[in-house]
Amino acid sequence: MSKNIKINFELPDGSVKEVDAVIGQSVMQSAIFNNIEGIDAECGGSCMCATCHVYVSDAINDIEPAAEDELEMLDETAAERTNGSRLSCQLVVTSDMDGALFKVPECQS
Repeated sequence: MSKNIKINFELPDGSVKEVDAVIGQSVMQSAIFNNIEGIDAECGGSCMCATCHVYVSDAINDIEPAAEDELEMLDETAAERTNGSRLSCQLVVTSDMDGALFKVPECQS
């Protein structure tokens, strides 16, 4: 049985949408399954397009560092890359993310 937590997406207009996220799935899947505008995920989560770019808060603990392929794709994002930039397809939902906030950049593509 999978366990759900709540995560939040701050949209470019400043509104926040709380969604159910399944532990073990990707943050991108949570966004797609809940129709989060601005997370396009054109490659389907294979770290090949950077259209699932999000800004991750420093308040989220225990996130694995970005691998080399993700770092390379982050160089291709349409929106500004920051220290908190990550591809949501590479972030696995954990119980530590309950209540976490992921910001969707204004320009993805």
